[in-house]
Amino acid sequence: MSSDDGATDRNDAGGTGERPGTLDPFRRFLALERDVLVLSLAMFAFSLGFQMTNRYLPEYLVALGASGFVVGLFGTFGNVISALYPYPGGAVSDRIGSRYALTLFGLLSTLGFVVWLVAPGIGPVGIGGVTIEPWIWIFVGLVLAQAWKSFGLGATFAVVKQATDPARLAAGFASTETFRRTAFLVGPVLAAVLIGVHPAFTVSFRYVLAVAVVFGAVGTVAQHLLYDVDERSSSDDQNAERSDDNGEDPVGGSFERIARMRRDLRAMPDPLRPLLVGDTLVRFANGMVYVFFVLVITRFYGVGFETSVSLAGVSRSIDLSPAAFFGYLLGVEMLVALLSMIPAAKAAERVGLKPVVALGFAVYALFPIVLIGGPAALAPTVPLQWTMVLVFAFSGLRFAGLPSHKALIVGPAERGTGGRVTGTYYLLRNAIVIPSAALGGFLWEFVSPEVAFTIAAAIGVVGTGYFLVFGEEFEAYT
Repeated sequence: MSSDDGATDRNDAGGTGERPGTLDPFRRFLALERDVLVLSLAMFAFSLGFQMTNRYLPEYLVALGASGFVVGLFGTFGNVISALYPYPGGAVSDRIGSRYALTLFGLLSTLGFVVWLVAPGIGPVGIGGVTIEPWIWIFVGLVLAQAWKSFGLGATFAVVKQATDPARLAAGFASTETFRRTAFLVGPVLAAVLIGVHPAFTVSFRYVLAVAVVFGAVGTVAQHLLYDVDERSSSDDQNAERSDDNGEDPVGGSFERIARMRRDLRAMPDPLRPLLVGDTLVRFANGMVYVFFVLVITRFYGVGFETSVSLAGVSRSIDLSPAAFFGYLLGVEMLVALLSMIPAAKAAERVGLKPVVALGFAVYALFPIVLIGGPAALAPTVPLQWTMVLVFAFSGLRFAGLPSHKALIVGPAERGTGGRVTGTYYLLRNAIVIPSAALGGFLWEFVSPEVAFTIAAAIGVVGTGYFLVFGEEFEAYT
């Protein structure tokens, strides 16, 4: 999660100012520096819990009786939370301090996993002639489970910018992303193993949720008891932003007021505007279909994985259900992401940020049409199960441009304004993307999945093309 990255990088910011190496997060972890160790454990625990569960929730919703359109509404509901949570999250953190805020948000996320776990057992509930279906509780759980993700996105960007040479910003972000996304690799694979334990998805997925509850509880207790954070601001710039004229911290000092957001929008560096337009179109396209990826595997194609493996003369059959296979496909996707981010960041130092960012946008844009139409194009040359492996390996390349993308966002910002610029950028982008999943759900349910994915790909291609034509390079990389 972004807050953990920011806290991890604060140790760099307060150090010698040397250029961060791509293995620095792991070296700091192994060095057992107290705050870094605690934050790393908490980050890993909550990332695992959320990644084990989140990508399977659309299948869980359908299994509990929800329609495809409801799945789309669920995606849009998640977009609303993602857009609205960061500002009140920052206000709570300022008000009660980082340690207690981390504990509160960790506890809420754990309770969210519990709500998801017990939802099937609640059954339909009648209130005033209205029947509340079990899938409603998945929406309720999401309100709680996403609490941990509300911390420090802008602070992460600003700290990495301050601690890193401008010409190596992409490498600095690659360092933090590589560590964080290791949990993104382990989580879905662990979920796939647990889902394979029982043939009924609603039963096996509750095993996954139970493990997520344990991870959340451990992360919450560990950070509350062990975290030794200095409750003061981590930089003079942040103190200046949060203090009023008499030196007191106002309640919700980091909660951007409307007037402040308008000023920040007007003050956004000109090079960010074409990036924001292209990025928003690409993310809107992805948001239309993202929640349906699992349904494409489990219901549209219904493809599992069957093979036999011979080792030392012993043959063993592997037979994965579509739901379990999806978890391993996510593992393939994230493995490619982890292997590609650092080389792509290095390549950006030679060719510039713009081409690398454009590559990531292009993969985002093309993936929906590759997923929904690729298997038919390759059949019968490549078996369907292996086609899906190739398709999700291709999807992993979209993360290759992520560090360069972050560098291109924060790079043009003036020193001391990186957090505000980043927060403004993401607030505007995420607000526009909010209805995307509902639109995708409408097309999926009432038109066809093929149309939904094709329109999404078309919007993504337009966004990528716009950025290629109008996007600007960060001067440090020219």
